[in-house]
Amino acid sequence: MESKLTIVDVRTVEEFRGGHVAGSINIPLQEVIARVEEIKALPQPIIFCCASGNRSGQATHYFRSLGLECENGGSWLDVNYQLNNQ
Repeated sequence: MESKLTIVDVRTVEEFRGGHVAGSINIPLQEVIARVEEIKALPQPIIFCCASGNRSGQATHYFRSLGLECENGGSWLDVNYQLNNQ
């Protein structure tokens, strides 16, 4: 993963409060469409994560269709591990 990227956690606020990647932004999946312009303005690439990779996969598919440079990081625990073990 590159240094200039944004990690967007698409889990619920409650899940995010229970633990998340340091520096990540919480935008629950049900809010991403309403917050498209905000997300498009974030530094790319954007790494989406959630609990298992399902919700982040949905967000990744949607934003790729809009032309954003993004990827599905899968579980936030996996993203956290990758960032801390580069």
